[in-house]
Formats: sequence, C-alpha cells, structure tokens
Amino acid sequence: MDKPPVLSPDASRTVPAAPERKPLTKKELAADHPTWCPGCGDFSVLALYFKLIEKRRLWQEKITTISGIGCSSRFPYFVQSYGAHYIHGRSLAFASGVALSRPDLHVFVFGGDGDLFSIGGNHFTHTARKNIKLTCVAMDNWVYGLTKKQTSPTSPLGFKSKTDVWGAVDYPINPVKQALAAGATFVARTTHSNPNHVMQMMEAAMDHDGFSFIECLSECVEFYEGAFDAANPRKGGVFNTVPATHDVTNEVAAYKLADEPFPGYFGIFYQVQRPTKGAREAELIAAAREKLKGLKDWQILQKTFEKMQ
Repeated sequence: MDKPPVLSPDASRTVPAAPERKPLTKKELAADHPTWCPGCGDFSVLALYFKLIEKRRLWQEKITTISGIGCSSRFPYFVQSYGAHYIHGRSLAFASGVALSRPDLHVFVFGGDGDLFSIGGNHFTHTARKNIKLTCVAMDNWVYGLTKKQTSPTSPLGFKSKTDVWGAVDYPINPVKQALAAGATFVARTTHSNPNHVMQMMEAAMDHDGFSFIECLSECVEFYEGAFDAANPRKGGVFNTVPATHDVTNEVAAYKLADEPFPGYFGIFYQVQRPTKGAREAELIAAAREKLKGLKDWQILQKTFEKMQ
C-alpha cells in the first residue's frame, strides 16, 4: 500500500510519498549459478543467506559480502550485492575497513577453515579483539578442498591427505575456543545439515552489536565425505544444542563447553556487550571536534602546523 501524500515545503501542493519497497527475492539476489561440487554444504549456507536477506528486508546497497580465497570464498560471486573477493587470508582486514568507514552497512564475511585460521589466523585474532561490528561465518570442512585435499588447520589427527599421507600429526584448531580466546563478543556453532538452526544463528549474529563469529560445519563431499556424520541425526549422529542452563555471558563456561569431544554442542556459546572499535573511535573524533569547535578549516591547519614547530 502506498503511503499518504505529504505537504511540499511551500504547503500549496502535495508531493506523493515514495512507495514502500518490496522485499528482495532470491531471483533478484542470485548473481550466478554456484560452482561448488554437488552436495557441498556451502549450498545450504548460501541459500540461508538469501533467506536472511529476504526475511530482514535488506537492500543491495546495505549489504556487503566479503571473502578471501577457497571454495567457500566464492560466495560474493553468487550474491547480487556489493562485496569483494579479496586475497587469501585478508578478508577480515578488508572487511574491517568497510565496517569502520560505513557503520550503516551489514558486513558479512564468509571463509573456510584454511583461509580464516591458517594464512588469515592473525587477522582473525585482531578483528575479534578489536570488536569490529561485522559477522564472520567460517564454513569449516576440515580440509583444503579448492586445492584438492590437503590438511587444514582444523583437520583431525590421523587425517590422510596429500600433505599428510601417513595421517595428520598436528593438533587441530578448535574455532570456537580460538574465537573465545581472541576476544570475540559473540560466538556460535552450527552445521549445514540443520538449516533452521543455521538461520537462527545468522539472525542472532547479525543483530549483535560487535564482532560475531559462527563456526558452520560444511561438509566437503569430494575430499572428506562423512566428516560430520556424527553431528547429523539422519546419518545416525546426534545434534546436541547448548544446554538451556548455560550462561552465555560466562566465558569460562563457554570455553569448557567448546572443549567437549566431537560432535560437541551447537548454539550460542558466548555473547556479551562491549563497546565496538567503531563506537570508541567515534567518541575520540567527537572529543577532538569539540576542542576545535567554531574554528575554520584554515585555523585548524594553522594550529596543527604550530604544534609541529
């Protein structure tokens, strides 16, 4: 329904109000046909991202989809919105700049376990501790899939790959524990085989004012088929949700819960409110402007030059 007309500034005539925008459809959001292998868990995450955008009535000019390199990092190609397919491991660094300069945008980062925790591990740590407002989804498949089966940072002990033909000997990273230790203010875990749960976690993460992280188990059917069967009831596994008694503000409790053996738990492990980097910087800018209130640009420059002498 169109909105009622409003009075123009001269009050002598009326100007029709802009019609209410219709929600975007999947057809309008889909940019290209996904090129993942049939059966890949990433299809589920993409479909639910489209559903999230539709449900929340987001528009292309308010969405930014960013990734690094890897199978999951093809994500921005398939979404009709602003975004970037950035270099390997640096997606969060790029996304930080976008989020800080445009706080009005919804910034989503999608990456794999190799992209985010190997070459991008350092950026993950610092983005989390700075509490930059964005949502990071790690589509974890326990293997380097794009380069055809090498051991990744999350591959379990004993996993045989082209880089560990006798079986992996390095202890794997636990993404949830990693996020907690780095200082993330929202940490959740889900799996592609439970789409309703993925949607719940993505909505909660998007609404969080700060750095929100989701580990999403996303099976690679080509190079690690059956890796997550233990978490899939349809394949004889169990899907244990975070206990209702768990206090999401208790970091130690969240860490202990994340330390449970696989398949562990699914849901929100940790969520607290702390000032974001953007909010803190806005305070600094406001304070600096207050000191220079009433001065012209050339006077501000003159003061700066005087301090440099």
